[in-house]
Amino acid sequence: MTALRVVLVDDQHLIRAGLRAVLERAPDITVVGEAGDGAAGLSLVRAERPDVVLMDVRMPGVDGIEATRRIVADPALARVHVVMLTTFDDDEYLFEAIRAGAVGFLLKDTAPEALRNAVRTVAGGDALLSPAVTRRVLAAAARTPVADAGRLSALTERERDVLAQVGAGRSNAEIGAVLHLSPDTARTYVSRLLTKLDARDRAQLVVIAYESGLVRPGER
Repeated sequence: MTALRVVLVDDQHLIRAGLRAVLERAPDITVVGEAGDGAAGLSLVRAERPDVVLMDVRMPGVDGIEATRRIVADPALARVHVVMLTTFDDDEYLFEAIRAGAVGFLLKDTAPEALRNAVRTVAGGDALLSPAVTRRVLAAAARTPVADAGRLSALTERERDVLAQVGAGRSNAEIGAVLHLSPDTARTYVSRLLTKLDARDRAQLVVIAYESGLVRPGER
């Protein structure tokens, strides 16, 4: 079994050491490098091509959002998934991080097994949208709308229904149950939405659903 390769980018040495200790307790995860700022992290990611980067939001020099933006823009790093490390006072940065291409968020006090499962989740291609953090991201989206409903004009009624369910945070299986579709059919609709809306991942579909007004905070 090939271990998942992880890079840690955080300006606090103790945070990095703690993350490494937790992650490397799992035989299927290995930390291939650490960096203390976004610029060093970007160089490390380009050299190591990890599966997952755990990226602090706020760092001196190049911050986590800008480093994420550069990783996502590099075609050679298309298989790298960035997860932002955050605390509850980072609200103003969360929405921008998703727009930059982060696939999700982890609180720095995430439980050890949840942290390891999160790495496995994003390495498998899924977004990481925990309810506690996602509520704050979506609240920020509601406060700062930057898109209109016109971007949904190319969608069919069923595609809009599926997008609304994605925006509500439902999995493919849950979408299927609500809309009377099989999980595979729901997955096909989500893939179609990613293409039609030029979204990088499921996390960006959630933001689009809120930006366009299709879903509003508190709705589920």
